[in-house]
Amino acid sequence: MRVAEKLHQLTNGAWDGTINPLIRLWGFRGSEVQQSIPKAEAIQEVLAEIGFDQIEISDGHLRKKKASVSLDLASIAKGYGVDQVAAVIGKNGFRDFLVEIGGEVCASGFRKDGKPWKIGINTPWKDASLHEVYKALDLTTHKALATSGDYRNFFELNGKRYSHILDPTTGYPLANGVVSASVMADTCTFADGLATALMVLGHEKGIPLVNSLERVECLIVVQAADGTFRDYASEGFDKGS
Repeated sequence: MRVAEKLHQLTNGAWDGTINPLIRLWGFRGSEVQQSIPKAEAIQEVLAEIGFDQIEISDGHLRKKKASVSLDLASIAKGYGVDQVAAVIGKNGFRDFLVEIGGEVCASGFRKDGKPWKIGINTPWKDASLHEVYKALDLTTHKALATSGDYRNFFELNGKRYSHILDPTTGYPLANGVVSASVMADTCTFADGLATALMVLGHEKGIPLVNSLERVECLIVVQAADGTFRDYASEGFDKGS
């Protein structure tokens, strides 16, 4: 929860662990295909009932300042799981290993052949196979990598694509052209959440934020109007990998 609190504050609300009602309103938690866009009034009503700043965190306790607020930590759950598994492996004396859950990764040490762990970032295209690599990275010791994207979970209506990643400040799906954001950090929990936030922030706000952080690097991929991809990387991204 402390990591969640840090992410919310650091990103000025671009990451928010209370937006489950908003996700449901847009139909991304149901089994039926979305047939219409939520009305603006409905979106505003939901926005008024969410907000991670309505969660008060103290040692061993959580308190909701507003009864209607509920927690949904799905955007950092896989990263947290990776960190927990890596911790158990490390405590049992292993130093060279790689943990992966749903595309989120933690690497420690080296491969059996002595080379660094090489991790591929999936091509951010809806028809790309899971094995199609956009960029490959060599991860150094105790580095975590998480990627968020809008190319797997979305719906199309009247020729327009609506991403499952929502902007908690507006209540609407992304419309900034970002199709993928990858983050390298010391923990996968933090990388996982920050990758989601960078999807919302976009490269103009996201890159300066990451450049201000220690031991954190990122790659943000934007799809231009002509369909081509443009890469925006933090200052130490190539060195950090």
